[in-house]
Amino acid sequence: MSAIVPRAACLVRVATAAVVLGLSLVPAFAEDIHLLCGGAPQRVIRALTAEFERQTGHRLVTTFALVTVIQQKLAAGEKADLVLLPVPLIAAVEKTTPMRAEGRGVLARVGISVIVADGAARPDISTPDAVRKLLLDVRKIAVGQPSTPSGVHFKQMIAKLGIADILQPKIIVKAAIEGGGDLVAKGEADVGLYLLSEVQSVKGVAVAGLLPQDLQSFVVYGSAIPADSAAPGAALTFLKFISDPARQSQWKAAGFEMTGG
Repeated sequence: MSAIVPRAACLVRVATAAVVLGLSLVPAFAEDIHLLCGGAPQRVIRALTAEFERQTGHRLVTTFALVTVIQQKLAAGEKADLVLLPVPLIAAVEKTTPMRAEGRGVLARVGISVIVADGAARPDISTPDAVRKLLLDVRKIAVGQPSTPSGVHFKQMIAKLGIADILQPKIIVKAAIEGGGDLVAKGEADVGLYLLSEVQSVKGVAVAGLLPQDLQSFVVYGSAIPADSAAPGAALTFLKFISDPARQSQWKAAGFEMTGG
């Protein structure tokens, strides 16, 4: 007569077998990780999130927003387990929202690109003079909010080129995360200047290239875990996952260059 094996014992044997076979097991205490993230890495973070959730069982609850909006949310007391923002903004946020020592780091950087409507001639943007001529020649220019890193740089750039006053009537301010690239796709703007990661997958537009070195400004994204995080361990696990050098190709496909450190 066969002995009756308790159900719990069967589960233990199944789990042991899975470990022996090298199968991934969902952690005993899967957690929700509340992430506040700027819009620039949205594409790569969404892709990595799906992969991470399958492997670990943890779940990301993510808010993608303008970096200035995230600053405001944190200042107003909104809780988060992980924050991904441009490095200077993390330093600014930390003045009102204490951060843990672990989890602080640099992830990747992204440059400012010039986009045109799909099918339009690719403009020459190889030199500062070529960019200056382009901006003077076009009818409308789409750019991000002046309070964002790329918006701040655009303002400084056109002042450097000596054409700020001339361009003011041409500028349409609309964040990429709110459809700035669509303005170019629909012909409402002739060119757009946005972070490469924000616009390279927008339908109806083509990337003419990155701004030349003398006019370029890279936005460097970093990470931080708030001191009052409810799931700091899970947040750190996710952070290690997305910053693993093995993910470099995924960051690159999304327009970023991993920097590490």
